[in-house]
Amino acid sequence: MSATARLLFTRSFIKPTTSASIRSQLALPNNKFSWVRSASHYTTSTFKADFDNEFHKDNGFHKQHHQHNKMGKRQFNGKPGKFRKKQKKVVVASEGSPEEVLLHDINALLETLTVADVVDEGATEAQAEAKPEVEKVEGGEKAEEKTEDKEEAETKQEELLAQGTEIEAEVLSLSSTGDGLARQKGSNSNHIYVVPFTVPGDVVKARVYRHVPQDGYSHADFLEVLTPSPLRDDSRIQCKYFAKCSGCQFQMLDYSEQLKHKRSIVVKAYKNFSNLSPELVPEILDTLGSPLQYGYRTKLTPHFDGPPGGNRRGFKKPMEEMPPIGFTPKGLRKVMDIEDCPIATDAVRAGLKAERERMSKEFASYTRGATILLRESTKRVPKPADGSGSEIAVPDLKPGVLSTPIATPAADGSYTDFKTCITDNNATSTEYIDSFIFQNPAGSFFQNNNSILSPFTDHIRQHILPPSLPEGAKPIKNLIDAYSGSGLFTITQSSLFPGGSIGIDIADKSIDFARRNARLNGLDESQCKFIAADAPKLFESVAQLDADETVVVLDPPRKGCDASFLRQLMQFAPRRVVYVSCNVHTQARDVGVLVRGRVGDTFGEAFVDPTEGEKKMSRYVIESIRGFDFFPQTGHVEGVAILNRVDE
Repeated sequence: MSATARLLFTRSFIKPTTSASIRSQLALPNNKFSWVRSASHYTTSTFKADFDNEFHKDNGFHKQHHQHNKMGKRQFNGKPGKFRKKQKKVVVASEGSPEEVLLHDINALLETLTVADVVDEGATEAQAEAKPEVEKVEGGEKAEEKTEDKEEAETKQEELLAQGTEIEAEVLSLSSTGDGLARQKGSNSNHIYVVPFTVPGDVVKARVYRHVPQDGYSHADFLEVLTPSPLRDDSRIQCKYFAKCSGCQFQMLDYSEQLKHKRSIVVKAYKNFSNLSPELVPEILDTLGSPLQYGYRTKLTPHFDGPPGGNRRGFKKPMEEMPPIGFTPKGLRKVMDIEDCPIATDAVRAGLKAERERMSKEFASYTRGATILLRESTKRVPKPADGSGSEIAVPDLKPGVLSTPIATPAADGSYTDFKTCITDNNATSTEYIDSFIFQNPAGSFFQNNNSILSPFTDHIRQHILPPSLPEGAKPIKNLIDAYSGSGLFTITQSSLFPGGSIGIDIADKSIDFARRNARLNGLDESQCKFIAADAPKLFESVAQLDADETVVVLDPPRKGCDASFLRQLMQFAPRRVVYVSCNVHTQARDVGVLVRGRVGDTFGEAFVDPTEGEKKMSRYVIESIRGFDFFPQTGHVEGVAILNRVDE
């Protein structure tokens, strides 16, 4: 039996059949390639559809045995019982989890490999048919024995390898998770191995450590490169912990290749998670790179574990030696000791060194593990207006942990930024974006790459208003910044909206700091105001605004928007929506909802949702989608999607 046939039907109850007998059942012409579709259209699903339509056409086998649930079990074949109720189909909203994203990439690769195997096998059999003399010599019992031996060998190859087995793996593609997808070199099996720290074209040694047999793949640790890909250049690597620490994946890749890959992440996100036909999704724009590829992270949170045996039944055991302080290695739970991190800013790197020195003296006072906050904070000192003084005095930046702040003069010499590192979660950190100033609790969320915030907010500024309006349309005057946090978009975009910008968030503390930031930037409430509102009543607080004159900016957490929020948004129906996201997969899901103008079928609710009929909900068309690289050297990409309301 061919590996192709086994791959296609391994999860069905059909007895595996060779491709030759499949073709005979399909009753196709003798041309061996007539049943092979072009590689761009021929997939596992279409091949199975052809098989089902023909092979099971005239018998009841298909109805009785070929349909299964997702766990591979047979469905109930008899008549429903007297009291059996028909259950509703439950649709679970996609969360864009790494496992879900990875499985999409693996399935796409398997379909590609299946097509290639089908085409290769068809070519091989065509060559065999052109040599009938060879077939006669090798016919009969001898040929049957060879076929059986080949099938037995293939079966053994497709058995799962023992955990801990070391293999040579050929990397075929790069997943959106940042991991390489590989196949065992020299094997006819299409079993996929997920190997981190690799790029397409690498041949590596890897150690298998976990199987996911129901989905046809396994996880393997990267051990070493045997044959490097043309894309790999290890001289680019700037961290001695790379390929062990799980923080970075792409230090061996040229930055232009990283940006190409991150564009492909956005492309696949909308293909796999939006549930939109391709013509409704515009071409994804090139990913905007970060001005800094190293030294950009303004926040790190290394941690350490408690002493072995401590905190059991209330027993507190002090540490006997300084614990490893750092991050979790790929695939492991223990902490890896990290002395330095080159993707962090100079202030944060200095803070890490200072905290490690402190811990070397104070470790005995700890009886359990902890997380250390390292957050950069900036004090901007302008040059005197009269030009007097060649040096600017170093300000006092307590409670920073650095004895001497790091001075960073402006390119034009108009000011000097003094940077320190804060370790107190409740202290206030200060950050500048161009001339805007933002203060936040040091332990709270704020974007961690300051170098990209200027071009990023400028991109929003250039596209937050439509390039043109239909004749007779009202001009846009208002901005609503949902999930506003401490006011990043509300404040940086406020000058464009004569009607004012309004930030809405459910966290009172975020709203307090947002109002503080508005005052720091010289904005009164007529220009910029903030409202604390519960999610179920989010848009009730801005019901007085004319939706035709309003833009809404969304910047939700990784899980995306929930059904209630999307329903409110479409009922409010702003003329324009700018969706910013740190998870392009849930963004694609939510944008798909806005384009369809329907919530229920995506979030597991009734397909005709009664609450959706209370007020007409608008739908949207996508104007543009672009990725932003907030985290160079990693597999992460942020996305900005811009949508316009469809007036019907």
